[in-house]
Order: sequence, then C-alpha cells, then structure tokens
Amino acid sequence: MMSKIGKYGLGAMLLAAAAPLSAQLIGGTGGLLGPVGGAVDRTLGAVTGPVTGPITGSPSASGADAPVVSLDHVAPSLGTAVSSASSLLELRRLRIDSFIRSNRDTLDRDPDGAPVRRSALVLIDPQAADLDQLASAGFRTVRDEQADGLGIHMVTMTPPKGMNVRDAAKRVAKIAPGVQFDFDHIYEPAGGALDPVAGKLAAAVPFRPGTRIAMIDGGMASHPSLSRASIEQRGFAGPAQPTGHGTAVGSLLVGSDGVFRGAAQGANLFVGDVYGGNAAAGSATVIVRALAWAVSKRPSVINISLVGPANAVLKRAIDAVRARGIAVVAAVGNDGPAAPPQYPAAYPGVIAVTAVDGGDRALREAGRAAHLDFAAPGADLAAALPGKGYTVVRGTSFASPLVAARLAAVGNVGALMGEAVPGKGKVGNGIICKSCRIAPRSVGIK
Repeated sequence: MMSKIGKYGLGAMLLAAAAPLSAQLIGGTGGLLGPVGGAVDRTLGAVTGPVTGPITGSPSASGADAPVVSLDHVAPSLGTAVSSASSLLELRRLRIDSFIRSNRDTLDRDPDGAPVRRSALVLIDPQAADLDQLASAGFRTVRDEQADGLGIHMVTMTPPKGMNVRDAAKRVAKIAPGVQFDFDHIYEPAGGALDPVAGKLAAAVPFRPGTRIAMIDGGMASHPSLSRASIEQRGFAGPAQPTGHGTAVGSLLVGSDGVFRGAAQGANLFVGDVYGGNAAAGSATVIVRALAWAVSKRPSVINISLVGPANAVLKRAIDAVRARGIAVVAAVGNDGPAAPPQYPAAYPGVIAVTAVDGGDRALREAGRAAHLDFAAPGADLAAALPGKGYTVVRGTSFASPLVAARLAAVGNVGALMGEAVPGKGKVGNGIICKSCRIAPRSVGIK
C-alpha cells in the first residue's frame, strides 16, 4: 500500500513582494506564489495589519536604508499579532490555496490539502507485474528513472483521463496493494523569494582540495562575495536560474567580501537548483534527482532550506544519503507552532535547525519540529542580494546553512554539541555559530 496518506504540512513560504531585481527578497504579499490578491490580501490586512512598507531603495553595502527581508513570511515590522499560532496557521492555509489556484494547470492537492503535481503518482521500486496491472487499468507511465547513487527506482504514472490524483491513489492501492507509492509533493523554501532574477549565475573558480558542501535550493546569482568561491550549479527543473533565496543561503555558506564572511568560507559548494525559476517545479522527484547528483560530488554535508509534507520517495532518498555517511541539515520552517512538523527536517537522523534573533531568542514564527537539534542566527542578519549589495534576512532558511557549515568544519554532531551555547526559548541543544552573525550595520545597512 501507499506509505501514508496522513497529515501533511507545507512549510513556510515567504509572502514576499513580487519585486524588481534590487528588491527580490523584500517582504510583502507575493514571493514564491507571485502577488497574492483579493481575499488573501483582505485577510492579511485583518490578521496582521499593514504588510512591509514600500521599497525606498536598493539595499546595499553603501549605507542605503534596507527594508527587512522577511525570509519567513512575517516581517519583523509587523509586530507580534501575526506571530500568534492561529494567525500563522491561517496565513499558511491562505498561502497554499492561492499557490494551487495560481498553478492549477500543473498542481492539485493531496487529501490533506498539500500541493502536489497534478495527475502524478510516484511508485518506488515497483515490480513489472504491478506496472502491467496498472497499465491495464488505464494508468500510463510518464517517467521511469533510476536515482543513480541512491539505489531508488522511481516510476511516475498518470491516472486515466478524468480521474483526479486523490482518487487515483485509492485506485492504485486497490489494484496493486503491495506497491509503495506517494504523491509528488511540492516543497517550498523556508523563507525567501524564488522568482528568477535578471543577471548571471554565480560563476565558479577552479575547485580545490578541502571541505565539500552541497545545498538543494534555488540557483545562486553572481555577487562580489561569491567571485572567488568554488561553486558548481546544476538545474533539475530546467536550466539553473539565479534566485534571491539561493543567493542568500549560498552567501551565508561561502561568501567573502570584506567584513562579510560566510560560515564555510573557502569550501567547495555544489548547488542543486530544484526550481528552474518555477516555484511549482520543486517536487519530491526533482529533489531526489538533485540529491543523487549531490551525493556524486562527495560532500560531507547537504543543506536543505526547504520544507513540505512527509513523502515516501523523499524519505527513501534522505535515508540513502545518510547511509552513505553524508549528513543532512534542514530548516524547520516558519509557519508557527500550530503547523505540522515539516520535512525533511522532521525525518529521524536529519539535523533540524531553528533560528534565533540578535538577542538569542527563538523566533516566534519558527515551526514546530518533530525533533529540534540546534538553533543558529536567523534574524538581525545580513546576506547577499543577487547582483550586488546586502539586505537583512529573517527565517529558519538562513540558520540552517550556518549549522551545516559548522558541522562540515568539525566533522560530527558530538563536536557540534560542544560548540552549542544556551539561548532563550526552544533552541534544541543550543545555538551554533553565534559569532557567524553578520550584523547589517557592518555591511552598511542602517
């Protein structure tokens, strides 16, 4: 039978403005979903009050005022009302509904409302007899692939014409009760805009011996802090496209530009872009392909600042990555404590990371975790903007790479525990990389 049709969560996705290049990460009511209008805007007003104010200039290292980047979907300037569990949960529901409606040609929902690829079910290591039975019932194979390096055989099937994906799942379970399968769920960044930006991808200099880190995310744009970094990018949903989220996360890993220093400066970074500039493309099967590629690069750690529901295909891939001695570090999301635990952070063995502000306080909007391992700076923090300049970021997306960087440096969780310092609120075993916080003022942001 299918591994589960249980309670799914969809982790935090920034309600960030659909912004021009210089403001790609500015908080507002769009972002990965695009502009959120109508009833959603009205509800946002009722729940949170005004969203982040107008953009007054390009955040930069030259002293310009920088609006706060809401890399969860809650700008700090909104006050405390929106960080109540009920309002965050309502925003999450509205965001997901808007996302599916905006991509109705390619997305549907699972029985619990989480976004999935329309008319797609993914079978894991199916037997030929199962495939034959399903074909006789009108199911059609649209992709048959091996995730090289992970030992996973994935077959994506589409149901008979007129059958939705939920009814198709019931039908598959009846026809082939022994086969493991799941929906092809969509995963979101745990904060940050995924809209593709104009300009070039971050270019690589020759790789060198030393630390290897991979990240599964959107693509990274060129930036002065990345000009000497060893970066290789590969697209798995079309050609890799630079994004604000990927650029910010990557800069916190390997950036180097004056006082701006990534926590893994000098490491070799491998970036698997699972969106290709399309927010609706980051599905479980695409992430599995990116993980298989990442494993081939022999990193010690893979950072995943993405969130979504439990998924049998993704779990198999995560287990296979860990079985190869590669650590997985993931953000817990930003939909608040009432939202379901988010994956892959909630899987056993994955190092789950939350965020703290400049006062070492756990963020109110941080998601509830099935387990919580560490916290790291994820607010009152600067990161790179695509092209040039810096801006203020907020969200568990940006704490996760700091923990990944330190784990790559020290080699094991035991040594990482020895670095943890106390914090306020739910911070797991403590705060990692507290000194890695790049104060906005240090890069000219007032």
